[in-house]
Amino acid sequence: MNQFLGQHILSVKQFDIDAINQIFDVADKMQRYAKRQARTRVLEGAILGNLFFEPSTRTRVSFGTAFNLLGGSVRETTGLSSSALAKGESLYDTARVLSGYSDVIAMRHPEIGSVAEFAKGSRVPCINGGDGANEHPTQALLDLYTIKKELQFHGKSIDGLHIAMVGDLKYGRTVHSLAKLLCLYKNVRFTFISPPELGMPQEIMDMITNHGHQLNLQHSIEGQFDADICYQTRVQEERFPSKDEADKDRGKFRLNNAIYTQHFESKTVIMHPLPRDSRADANELDNDLNRNPNRAIFRQTDNGVLVRMALFALALGVENLMEEYETPVPWHYADK
Repeated sequence: MNQFLGQHILSVKQFDIDAINQIFDVADKMQRYAKRQARTRVLEGAILGNLFFEPSTRTRVSFGTAFNLLGGSVRETTGLSSSALAKGESLYDTARVLSGYSDVIAMRHPEIGSVAEFAKGSRVPCINGGDGANEHPTQALLDLYTIKKELQFHGKSIDGLHIAMVGDLKYGRTVHSLAKLLCLYKNVRFTFISPPELGMPQEIMDMITNHGHQLNLQHSIEGQFDADICYQTRVQEERFPSKDEADKDRGKFRLNNAIYTQHFESKTVIMHPLPRDSRADANELDNDLNRNPNRAIFRQTDNGVLVRMALFALALGVENLMEEYETPVPWHYADK
């Protein structure tokens, strides 16, 4: 049964283990299309309204790529200043209009709850691409999918996982959503490493403990961590009251090869939602980690396309029709 058919995807609260497994099963089937081993035109004639009212590269392009790989077309709006919202139009009116031009909408907006408000006026399914400091459900899903794949490579499962989340945990919506999803599993250990003023919100820590998981708080990278996953985040400077406040903790939780070797296990997987801040005063993930096989940050971005393809297929009810509309890839890359 497809519980996503025609439905908005707004929050990780919508997902249980069965729903997650269904998404991941469909994402697995998308590998051959993402690798250009075959083409599917299952969404030919369908239009994605890709509405990004906040700066984005990976998420916006990933949504568009995912839809194109299923055969659909993409129409984009970027930036608040270039939209009718700058003229005072409500999210509801914008939704009523643009959903008449689209078959599904992916949206990012800087205000908490904005995508849910937009969805109230939409006549087609809406997918939350990030609403302020609140949630980023598709990033959480692709992170979880990556964790599953990385752990499988090492003969482990998500049950019993030990994850260290490092950096700006207050404003980092990716870690908020991921932590909520991980609560659905068994015996997860969370280690949160952040300055006190950038700690994980209390409501999420309460959720973790209420589900019976272990929680450890640290304010610096000290000691030895037997973590399966080290999930690094950048300082979300755009969400701070001022640049001075954002700069206060910039660079204090950087990870380089020496720090990684000293404090983490040799098989600890390194993840980051990107973009990583590579400026000299931040340098969250040093370039000397680029050759480390445990650095999974670009496997994450690849997995994002698979997961978003799965969500489009499920929302539009074509998850079992991909092969029926399949054609060969006529160009050389298909041989890779």
